[in-house]
Amino acid sequence: MCELISSGNFDEAAASIRNGYPFRPFLKSTRKYTPFEMTKIFVRDGFIDRYKGTRLIFPPTLRIISKLLPLDFPYHKNGKMSEGHFAYWELFPSIDHVNPVARAGDDNEENWVCCSMLTNSIKSNWTLEQLGWDLLPSGNFSEWDGLMPWYIDQVDRDRSLLENPYLRTWHRVAVQVMKHNAR
Repeated sequence: MCELISSGNFDEAAASIRNGYPFRPFLKSTRKYTPFEMTKIFVRDGFIDRYKGTRLIFPPTLRIISKLLPLDFPYHKNGKMSEGHFAYWELFPSIDHVNPVARAGDDNEENWVCCSMLTNSIKSNWTLEQLGWDLLPSGNFSEWDGLMPWYIDQVDRDRSLLENPYLRTWHRVAVQVMKHNAR
């Protein structure tokens, strides 16, 4: 390509780029999933990071730990690593698009997988092929439940936790998903 440019053959250089290394602008869009949608995917995938295979923990379980042990397990609402425990990045499940939406992937459940915040951040808009990663099989919720039942039990033992809107919303969702899966 550089030789083509040096010889003044810009059209051929541009064609070379288009054929061998085309520019595809990333589409910027924000997606927000409901706690119910997220919990369904977390349970479906067995609270496993589908790229690394690590076990993840139901989000409000981590928040209860932070509420009860704030100095040893601090939470920061924006995930600031200097003020919140790093476990939120390593153990907090998130939704990722296997085929990035920025690369024309679909924004639907078939393209969603559970992975940690850290893995999601690393993957960003890259494809699995580009990263040399594989999509691992789903975990089994009966083998690892992400401590979701523990969370429900803790809230049932201490109903004052429901005064926190975040914990209240997730409790309602957890109970709803557990009932749905029991069918």
